Amino acid sequence: MENKRKFFLLSIFAVLTLNPITNAQSELPLKGTQYYVQPLRSLVDESLQHELELQLNANAKWKTLIREKKLAVGLVDLSNPFQVRFARVNGNEMMYAASLPKIAILLAAVDAMEEGELKENKVILDDLRAMIRKSDNRASTRMIDLLGYEKIEEVLTDPQYELFDEDYGGGLWVGKRYAATGRKNPDPIKGLSHAATVTQVCRFYYLLSMGKLVNYERSRQMLELMYPPELHHKFVHTLDRIAPKAKVYRKSGSWRDYHSDSVLVWGKDEKRRYILVALTQSTEGEAIIRDLIYTAENVLRSKI
Repeated sequence: MENKRKFFLLSIFAVLTLNPITNAQSELPLKGTQYYVQPLRSLVDESLQHELELQLNANAKWKTLIREKKLAVGLVDLSNPFQVRFARVNGNEMMYAASLPKIAILLAAVDAMEEGELKENKVILDDLRAMIRKSDNRASTRMIDLLGYEKIEEVLTDPQYELFDEDYGGGLWVGKRYAATGRKNPDPIKGLSHAATVTQVCRFYYLLSMGKLVNYERSRQMLELMYPPELHHKFVHTLDRIAPKAKVYRKSGSWRDYHSDSVLVWGKDEKRRYILVALTQSTEGEAIIRDLIYTAENVLRSKI
């Protein structure tokens, strides 16, 4: 009997060791993963990359847009937080991203609150919610005016985050108020006012999910400010239909024929846990982004 008991306990230990995903990893930000956080570029997975390219290029219109660098897609598989996988197409291609870079304002504001540079109060928090959930331009402009371009740039280029890196095509950038007037601070590579690359936006959500933006508690605060989204288009339009019970943290943007979206999807089981980012310049951008959810989930299903 004693031998059987020892065997049972050793079996349980082996299972937990080989598959360390526990209840601590069922909610965001994830706990117990801090030693597994790596530079996202080091997590590129060849099989995931191949499958993403294969399925994107199967659509002739998408293939043309990719070749012309008018469509960029980033996908992060979070089904196992200890073995994160990343794939991207045109990952370092910086594009105009309209309202999507408001996530950079969110990070800069929370960083400023943590450092005591910005007083945390209900007015500020309400503006941050409106800026992200409703994409409110007036709230965004008020936050830019409070923070200043220099603070936002300082946070984006901080080695702790590296969300704008000239050696890798740039990344997230906010250099204009979301208003008709005011001083501008365009990015140093392409001179864009509101810009992003899919790699750096994926990095934002990856660090956020791991509790690594500012710190664990501030990461949790950012997630709470982002959820639930109040605009139900693009990625969210599709997710409302196929995954209504999943938690969705997102920020999108549109201006003329530029359309972008970014989402952290956290389903009840690990098979629907991922980050997806898309940037496109196309009059069909809205429809393309809706359909990319199906493509991303097909890619993940083929490899899980």
